[in-house]
Amino acid sequence: MPHTLHKSERLDKKKVIEKMFAGGSRSFSIFPLRVVYLPVEELESQAAILISVSKRRFKRAVKRNRVKRQIREAYRTNKDSLLEALAEKQCRMAIAFIYLSDELVPSTLIEERMKIALARIREKL
Repeated sequence: MPHTLHKSERLDKKKVIEKMFAGGSRSFSIFPLRVVYLPVEELESQAAILISVSKRRFKRAVKRNRVKRQIREAYRTNKDSLLEALAEKQCRMAIAFIYLSDELVPSTLIEERMKIALARIREKL
């Protein structure tokens, strides 16, 4: 399976995002990430992601974009097992990754935590 991140895999539906953060969704934290996820039927792909880095934590857009790029890359390379589990259960999921740390962290740490987060989501399906 190619490691790509298509536009359909990005969460952009306002209704779904509001539903995720209004309540009814599940969440957990694996520092430096907080993961919020919600099973949703009105998505095109198996899983759609949203990445958020607070402007309060990083004033400069360059740093915020770097963190988003690190998270996106970690998800893109490790999403296969989650997508297989979702296809097996025939459900679709909206996932938000929220960055919690005040400092930049190495990509290897984010990738390691992403693997743990995706495994935890798979367990709770």
